[in-house]
Amino acid sequence: MTTLTARQLNRATLARQLLLRREKVGVVEAVHRVMAIQAQEPASPYLALWNRVAGFDPADLDRAFADHTVIKASLMRMTLHAVDAADYPAFHTAMTRSLRAARLGDRRFTDSGLTTADADAVVRDVLAFASEPRTNAEFDAFLEKRFGPLPGNGPWWALRTFASLHHAPTGGPWSFGQKPSYVAATEDAERPPVEEATRTLVRRYLEGFGPATIADIAQFSVRYREPIRAAVEAMADELVVFDGPGRAALYDIPGGLLPREDEPAPPRLLPMWDSVLMAYDDRSRVIPPDYRRRFIHQNGDVLPSLLVDGFVAGVWRPVEGGIEATAFHALSKAVWRDLASEAHDLVAFLAARDPQVYRRYGHWWAAQPSAEVRILSA
Repeated sequence: MTTLTARQLNRATLARQLLLRREKVGVVEAVHRVMAIQAQEPASPYLALWNRVAGFDPADLDRAFADHTVIKASLMRMTLHAVDAADYPAFHTAMTRSLRAARLGDRRFTDSGLTTADADAVVRDVLAFASEPRTNAEFDAFLEKRFGPLPGNGPWWALRTFASLHHAPTGGPWSFGQKPSYVAATEDAERPPVEEATRTLVRRYLEGFGPATIADIAQFSVRYREPIRAAVEAMADELVVFDGPGRAALYDIPGGLLPREDEPAPPRLLPMWDSVLMAYDDRSRVIPPDYRRRFIHQNGDVLPSLLVDGFVAGVWRPVEGGIEATAFHALSKAVWRDLASEAHDLVAFLAARDPQVYRRYGHWWAAQPSAEVRILSA
């Protein structure tokens, strides 16, 4: 087997995630190629595509969300992702068991006194009620009529995660505001069996993030390793295998992009929770181990990051007069110049939408240890 170096793996990720160069592709194609974009913060899919698509127009993503060619829903890691609508049925089918278990076994559901059978029995009615966009308050009222007043979060907290529901755009600068609305998924074809759906999830993950280990795929999806291993074994004739650092078996699709390890990687200003930061069990592919706790916090917040030579090198945030960049190690004049150019374009991009994006996470910067800080002026 061919042995791949750590830098080759880094460059493979950057190439497949459109981070070696911005590419002239449409929004739906871009979302498809990167497989899934974490969308916990409404702004993040927009900033993720700004980093990846040449001439990205945020209005194109507005339209894709509005016409449901790009879907925002609870999927991998039990959190919100933006995905190609064509991928949603398989992704949701592959993840439903994990989504159910994460919610129906939680005290916030069990304290209501309802059982999993109660929740499952009402799913069909909930989806019928969601034939048009509905708010949390409307779903709570609908379910109260069914079950009567309940303590705690009741069934809706669980159902909104595992039922086949999309987030419906509610306006605001990034299509989705702080008060979500939900609508039932509409699909033209029958859903695949869960085993087939899991193989689709594995294949699409490798297209966007491979080569990767079984542990990487399980980490990205938060599926148990055994179902992932079974899917990989069932796909043996469809996959290639490499040796990785430490002799780990790395699986990939045939013909997947594998750039040279010395391929130049331009600096980027990644959004909060960018998928490349969350996609691997071995996060050293893009995150130097010493830096992980500096921008990934115990509550799960992942700060907007400087990507330099393909690896996390610091964090950024908008401030008065430009972008404040905090570097975790010394950067060359050329790198600072390239970061300033990116910052200039980012300020212009944010100006029409939300110049102080992510401001509610500003308290994390007070906890940053001493580092080189520069204001990259607009």
